[in-house]
Amino acid sequence: MDFMDKSISFEKIKLLSEKYVMSTYRQSLCFEKGMGAYLYGSNGKAFLDFTSGIAVTNLGHCHPEIIEVIKYQSDNLIHVSNLFFNKIQPQLAEQLVACSELPNAKCFFCNSGAEANEGMIKLARLWGSSDDKYEIITMKQSFHGRTLATLTATGQEKVKKGFGPLPEGFVYADYNDLNSVKSLINSKTVAVMVESIQGEGGVIPADKTFLRELRKLCSEHNILLLCDEVQAGMGRTGKWFGFQHADIKPDVISSAKGLGNGFPIGALIAKDELSNVFQPGHHATTFGGNPLSSAVSLKVIEIIKKNNLLRNAEIVGNHLKTKLKESLKVFDWVEDVRGLGLMLGIVLNIEAIHLQKKLEENELLAIATAGNILRLLPPMIITIDEANKAVDIIIKSCEQINSEMMKLKN
Repeated sequence: MDFMDKSISFEKIKLLSEKYVMSTYRQSLCFEKGMGAYLYGSNGKAFLDFTSGIAVTNLGHCHPEIIEVIKYQSDNLIHVSNLFFNKIQPQLAEQLVACSELPNAKCFFCNSGAEANEGMIKLARLWGSSDDKYEIITMKQSFHGRTLATLTATGQEKVKKGFGPLPEGFVYADYNDLNSVKSLINSKTVAVMVESIQGEGGVIPADKTFLRELRKLCSEHNILLLCDEVQAGMGRTGKWFGFQHADIKPDVISSAKGLGNGFPIGALIAKDELSNVFQPGHHATTFGGNPLSSAVSLKVIEIIKKNNLLRNAEIVGNHLKTKLKESLKVFDWVEDVRGLGLMLGIVLNIEAIHLQKKLEENELLAIATAGNILRLLPPMIITIDEANKAVDIIIKSCEQINSEMMKLKN
């Protein structure tokens, strides 16, 4: 019996979703096919995708080599659990450690960014437990996930409402303010947790000096520096991880999203001195790092290296940022364009959802975040021509909003 209706209408999709799917997302479009930097809607329209599944499909949609490895591994072995070795997981760990540039580090594999951050929190607390250290300093406006621990670590009150009582052990410093971090360190402090770029918080890069001084501060106080690279990692900023722009080495790194190009996988990478803190019985996962997810992730790293996509992210990202800054300065409600590589934010003094919707009408997908920020997350395979096309659509959309504003004034 074939349960999948391949010719299901958009109207029926909406009806079934309303009836059977929890309404935790605001959805408007439905896509049936993806190829490279484009998504194709059920109405046949082609949308230039500058969301990349929220920084996930870094190699674009339906990359032929990713499809090939999924088919091959599915024909051989999909899952065995971590009660047994699988031959691909340690090869992936070797490559990921090399990308991190943490000597003699080790990996723990899981399924998502929230799980990776949850594991990072547990690792830090276990490491500090013999000295009764458990408190973690995180940053205001940060975002670390939706589990109880990671939403508590998140420095945004809006994600916490209604979920109390929340776990203890988190305090919040001002981002890019070393003195604010210093003021919160006490005998219970075990770690500082930071994003190299706050994505959900508004595409705000960490100042390089702040990260360097934060590294020194943590070392001086014998506390851990935890870097959440779930969104900025795996090449999006032009480096494997965003913290590498500051030339520092964290103690633990979390990764997910682009690690699997759409296939769920997350990872912790812990430096040598912390790599054996977790022992059997301390932490576990059923699916993490299984043969299929590991094979996909290993191929992702191979493709990025082979096609020099770190460099492409840097070149096209700089081009896109420069062109947007120059083109959008004529609109008095556009304040800035910020970010690194292909993780950019257009700063507005109006609600960004207005621009997001206008872009959708003009067949470009982007994400409104933090109220007034339009987040651009194109795939790392993006070309200069595709970047220019996106700029043209953004300009056209801004002009349309300007026209609407003028009509309202009159």
